[in-house]
Amino acid sequence: INLIDTPGHVDFTVEVERSLRVLDGTIATFCAVGRVQPQSETVWRQADKYGVPKIAYVNKMDRVGADFLAVVSEIHSKLGANAVPVCLPIGAEDNFQGIIDLISRKAIYYDSGEKLVNYEYKEIPEDMVDEVETWRDKLVEAAAEVDESLMEKYFDDPDSVTEEEIIQAIRKGTISMQIVPACCGSSFKNKGVQFLLDCVMRYLPSPLDVEAVKGINPRNDEKIVRHPSPDEPFCALVFKIATDPFVGRLAFLRVYSGHLDSGATVYNVRSAKRERISRLYQMHSNHQNPLEFVEAGDICAAVGFKDLRTGDTVSQGGARFCLES
Repeated sequence: INLIDTPGHVDFTVEVERSLRVLDGTIATFCAVGRVQPQSETVWRQADKYGVPKIAYVNKMDRVGADFLAVVSEIHSKLGANAVPVCLPIGAEDNFQGIIDLISRKAIYYDSGEKLVNYEYKEIPEDMVDEVETWRDKLVEAAAEVDESLMEKYFDDPDSVTEEEIIQAIRKGTISMQIVPACCGSSFKNKGVQFLLDCVMRYLPSPLDVEAVKGINPRNDEKIVRHPSPDEPFCALVFKIATDPFVGRLAFLRVYSGHLDSGATVYNVRSAKRERISRLYQMHSNHQNPLEFVEAGDICAAVGFKDLRTGDTVSQGGARFCLES
């Protein structure tokens, strides 16, 4: 998984546009106290513009005034999105202990340790059983609206619907942007983060789930598509240029198709010149891990070029293919 962390603030809106352009899915983070803020609306509309599926994550459940379901209702009213909780918090504010997975009907309790795996599964607290069943029914109904075969099964016998079928239907609804799964946690206390990553794996699309990318042949404006396969001609978009004190200028690439080896030469469609990419890196916070090659769906940083700019399309061989800059 490649994670790109962008500022949510409206002052940095070009960073958000740039990143959304190359992402397959996004996690929209909301504050459990501040709820849906005006800048959240801007970013949400940008994600809609690029057709990027979303998961909503309500953070800071340990703060005074935290209210998960109030944020979900604001996502409905202010953003016009069909937010569906896939978990419920156990307690809130100082008493925030964990979450309940509505699909598996299991409670996940977190301890405040520094360990990576700091949670255990237990039975649902008795005082929450009715609430869990109510919200689980709403979740299954939302999933059934997306999947007709699940709807028939749900009306015939609600108990016969399996967890796997619910997950598949929510995934389908998320990718088609009919559903926004909503989960909660406290990132500072490392509570709910693992469940959020599970939700990314379950519901957000992989590059193979996203439609083929469309571009044009700059010579005759003929429309061309590229599928996310390493066997197709190489094509990537430069979505950011950064400067690193150790390696100089970095070009961040999103690879849409094909295969590129470190040290290979690419063709820049804008300047109509060839560029040699001397090294490829996987960016890991402020570290660079060298890569031998990248393939369709990868995001990497390239070094050694002379003239690349944000929005450039790079390809290989005789393929002339240009993406919208």
